[in-house]
Amino acid sequence: MAKLHFHYSTMNAGKSTLLLQAAHNYREGGMETYLITARFDGRAGVGRIGSRIGIGADADTFEPGEDMFAKILARMAQGPVACVFIDEAQFLSQDQVWQLARVVDDLKVPVMAYGLRVDFQGNLFPGSAALLAWADEMREVRTICHCGRKATMVVRKGPDGRALKTGEQVVIGGNETYQSLCRKHWREAMGK
Repeated sequence: MAKLHFHYSTMNAGKSTLLLQAAHNYREGGMETYLITARFDGRAGVGRIGSRIGIGADADTFEPGEDMFAKILARMAQGPVACVFIDEAQFLSQDQVWQLARVVDDLKVPVMAYGLRVDFQGNLFPGSAALLAWADEMREVRTICHCGRKATMVVRKGPDGRALKTGEQVVIGGNETYQSLCRKHWREAMGK
């Protein structure tokens, strides 16, 4: 039975690594997968999903407002798809998450979405909020704070290394820009 899955965490938890491993397992079993990532996140290269441990794979890309159902249907016209994998799912819109739900319900293809739960200010991303509300299965991918506790929050660091308290919700970056923290240390860093 096809399901909409959401694997979520903070930065540096290994979400992309898990996506790539799961997609590899499908392909190793002789099943075709369809990998998609956000076009504007080019840290691994545009149209590429990469992990910090050095593995990666080519992927199609999605843009804001793009019809995900139509995109996946067009890919399925080229050949069978056993599973769709979405990286950077926090950047999906609410409408796009509904479109992914239609892929699961109407096309009977499982969708595995991987993304951040909250932004640097502790707010849900629109795509993550919709996935938390409508996914059939959810799994937290855990990472740790520098104190050893589970990291559930992330701070965006300024040039001086201090946590920024304001700014755009989306700024693409890696370890030089973001740090995953437990709630206690996030509150301290944000002055809350």
